[in-house]
Amino acid sequence: MGQFSSKTATSWLFKMAWRDGKASFSRLLLFMASIILGIAAVVSIQLFSDNLKQNIKNQSKALMGADYIIDSKQLPSEKIQGIIDSLGAEASEVNFVSMAAFPKTANTKLVKVRAIEGNFPFYGTLDTEPVAAASTYQQSGGALVDATLMLQFDLQPGDSVKLGKLTFPIVGSLKSIPGSSAIATSVSPLVLIPYRFIAETALLQVGSRKEYQYFFRAPASMDLELLDKKLDPILDTENADIDTHTSTSARLGRSYDNVSRFLNLAAFIALLLGCVGIASSVHIYIKEKLKNVAVLKCLGATRRQSFFIYLIQILGIGLLGGILGSSIGVGLQYAFPYILQGFLPFDVQISITVMPLIIGVSLGLLMSVLFALLPLLGTWYVSPLEVLRGTDENLVKPRKARVVVFASILLFVFLFSFWLLKDATNGFVFTLGILVTFAIMALVSSLFMKAIKKYFPSHWGFTTRQSLLNLYRPNNQTMVLILAIGLGTFLISTLYFTKDILLAKTSLENSSDTANIILMDVQSDQKEGVINTVVPKGLDLIDNIPIVTMRMHRIKGDLVNDLRNDSTSRRRNRWILNHEFRVTYRAALTPSEELLEGAWTTKVEEGDPILISIADNIARDANLTIGDEVVFNVQGVLMETKVGSIRKVDWGRMQLNFSVVFPVGVLENAPQFNVLTTYVPDVSSSADLQRDLVKKFPNISIIDLRQIYTVVEDILDKIAWIINFMAFFSILTGIIVLIGSVRNSKYQRIKESVLLRTLGATSKQILTITALEYVYLGVLGSLVGILLSLISSQLLAVFLFKEPFVPSAVPFLIFLPGITLLVLLIGLSNIRTVLKSPPLEVLRKEV
Repeated sequence: MGQFSSKTATSWLFKMAWRDGKASFSRLLLFMASIILGIAAVVSIQLFSDNLKQNIKNQSKALMGADYIIDSKQLPSEKIQGIIDSLGAEASEVNFVSMAAFPKTANTKLVKVRAIEGNFPFYGTLDTEPVAAASTYQQSGGALVDATLMLQFDLQPGDSVKLGKLTFPIVGSLKSIPGSSAIATSVSPLVLIPYRFIAETALLQVGSRKEYQYFFRAPASMDLELLDKKLDPILDTENADIDTHTSTSARLGRSYDNVSRFLNLAAFIALLLGCVGIASSVHIYIKEKLKNVAVLKCLGATRRQSFFIYLIQILGIGLLGGILGSSIGVGLQYAFPYILQGFLPFDVQISITVMPLIIGVSLGLLMSVLFALLPLLGTWYVSPLEVLRGTDENLVKPRKARVVVFASILLFVFLFSFWLLKDATNGFVFTLGILVTFAIMALVSSLFMKAIKKYFPSHWGFTTRQSLLNLYRPNNQTMVLILAIGLGTFLISTLYFTKDILLAKTSLENSSDTANIILMDVQSDQKEGVINTVVPKGLDLIDNIPIVTMRMHRIKGDLVNDLRNDSTSRRRNRWILNHEFRVTYRAALTPSEELLEGAWTTKVEEGDPILISIADNIARDANLTIGDEVVFNVQGVLMETKVGSIRKVDWGRMQLNFSVVFPVGVLENAPQFNVLTTYVPDVSSSADLQRDLVKKFPNISIIDLRQIYTVVEDILDKIAWIINFMAFFSILTGIIVLIGSVRNSKYQRIKESVLLRTLGATSKQILTITALEYVYLGVLGSLVGILLSLISSQLLAVFLFKEPFVPSAVPFLIFLPGITLLVLLIGLSNIRTVLKSPPLEVLRKEV
């Protein structure tokens, strides 16, 4: 019998929850929409991240084209060549950037040349048109040219391309090859030629940046991790390196982790807004239901039963919202491969995994219950007599229960942000930032209500006084609405300001004082000839920068070779020990440099110590300070120097920057090459200059910054598109939250408006009172949100991006009035029935 009674009681609870929820469906629908959008964002991004990792793992060999590669920036030493021969390299290449000339169209282009020997790739495909060109270009002695470049210059197989002193027939267009990405080939398109012709091109000169690669197939029994661990220290000492397909895929996975984290963070913003929507909607919804709860208690229902009726409603909505959100997320993730295809070196195959779906449904349930608990507690502690009297001012405030719920919410935010960001410190900072933002908004709304009450303008007219009274009357929703409006505006504005900071970091100055053509690898005997080609065309020579290559031989008395072999030396030093520095000498700082420590030395007299200037990253990684000694090996000659100054260098500027700068009077007689720069006003002048230079000096590489800027703009457009695409979730969720919060406050407004109407207020007066109240809420909420976003964006600019922050006026000119207008329109729509119908009819309809 007891069991039957238990089942009957449970059945009654579900029936009551269903009946009450069905009558309030329109209000609960907006509550559900907040959950659906947040869950859809999280599930779609989690599914795509899982697919991305799995694709990288499955295609790691095809991405590299081999099981492992040994590479070197110079011809391998005898020791390294012995290792390569013993392991049995089946293919090799040398790659470098150079100018290519196309006789058919008289065009020139900076390209990346890959001179290949052997049957590369071993995995994946060399995708060409015609298909046979992939296997015949080696034997025929032809070239494969990037397909996009072929279309750009209207080239066909049978045309020719000139590289250095040699002209190659174009045997086909190259669509893709393992080891290259879409972004890299857009800056310098690929040209493949047989390795045996490289000497005849005469392109590899002193100072030329080149890379030698040797490709290997591994036996099934070979442990690549063990091979990497064994060979890496040996190769490091000889300025070489080994990459396995497993380490490359892991590195590639880590690089796309940043993309995933950004997308996850954007989804979390949508999820947080959904949580605000849940809390604000349920807060107002439960306040309206307190009389129903009181009636149930008067009829004999226990506090547990009344609590569970509404908890079941929330659970049902959370479950349904989680399922719908997960379903939308499954469909939405199919869009990500198209959005990110310019960033991925492979096609992503989509498959559905169970875990993100479980996470989505679980999140729907957890979010709905956790963020609805605070308002739900009101049903537990409500006194029937007090509510029936029409006030909730004396309701018991369950301090302990509220503290526990609030602590649980903070724990949820921290754990979820930690899960997304994979860093406890960042998760804590993010949670603290959200808490501080909420606290400030709550404090502002509380102070706003107190200020109005204390300094109430009693001499104002009836409508304006009544609109202000509504902001601090009993049962007001001022704090809830300001929190919902403010947080939505805060997140959207911060996203907008952050985008401005990112775009500012990549801005390119374009004036006649700033070089937009850079001539690389100009040999000493070519310098005068190049200048005599540039100046007669009416172009100014902006920079003539000498460059000398050297390596560190001794650092603070320790031999670099000994440091390489020292397993206790810090890992971050390794790159310095193996790095070939390209340094210059000059008498002054450039605009992209700032002196941090020491004194700048302009010139060295004979017999004086050589005081060099190093960048702050070199000082940090090599543990160097002012006065420390560094001995350089300048192409066989040892040169003793001391650190005279440390500079901060803006590496983000599109100009030549140097880690090490010597004073004048030291390196003038060292083997060197030059970099010359100039400014060309238009495309035709650039093309004319490039044609003449490539014809006379085929080894010179010409970098047209205007072309690179076009590529950067295209990449930034894609990034902005992704940001806007993800911001759409936040904005749409924010709008749903606003609609839900403001819309659910209509039932309280309707009763007041009907009462005013009964007492003789005109429709115009009621409209004015309501409009002013929502304008106050909209302006205050959005203004506080924008001001807080200014602070957060300034912190991001200083500590994360290390860039000056110049606020945009757009949030003030568009977001502030736009969100205020949206709040006003939703608010006015709440009372249209009051304005159009008699008071008694409205009351009957709402009841």
